[in-house]
Amino acid sequence: MTDSAQDTQDTFEGGCDCRQVRYRMTSRPLIVHCCHCRWCQRASGSAFALNAMIEADRVELLAGEPVPFMNPSESGKGQKIWRCPNCAIAVWSNYAGGGDAVRFVRVGTLDEPDRLPPDIHIFTASKQPWVQLPPEAVAMPEYYDVRQHWSPESLERGAILRAKRSPAA
Repeated sequence: MTDSAQDTQDTFEGGCDCRQVRYRMTSRPLIVHCCHCRWCQRASGSAFALNAMIEADRVELLAGEPVPFMNPSESGKGQKIWRCPNCAIAVWSNYAGGGDAVRFVRVGTLDEPDRLPPDIHIFTASKQPWVQLPPEAVAMPEYYDVRQHWSPESLERGAILRAKRSPAA
């Protein structure tokens, strides 16, 4: 595979409905969560939220500037949802645990969302009963142990993120 073919395969572009906000993910995400918690159901207005977790420095803004809205979360620490200022579509979120260094990109805003199916379904204890998961789907009733479900590359990238956030000794 050529470098340019590899680059194309590992980048993902997307944006809002009105195309005022456009972005590019410059690598594959750490993991793709399909979250079935009640908070995500309410925030998405649907049965679940599909989020690609990725380092913020791997998301390039191509056009426009999303604006942040603070929303409550079950943890009480809140989440920052970034929306297009024109059409109000949510393009990504930040949660307190990852701070601004990690983005949860809304997979539905990608130009080709089918390229990032969920790696794991989380909080399935509150999944809508009419949502049927494929038999091969990895599903957790609540959250999960990252060490058991992330790829070795994602674990390495996660360690780099944690090291950046830790105060120097």
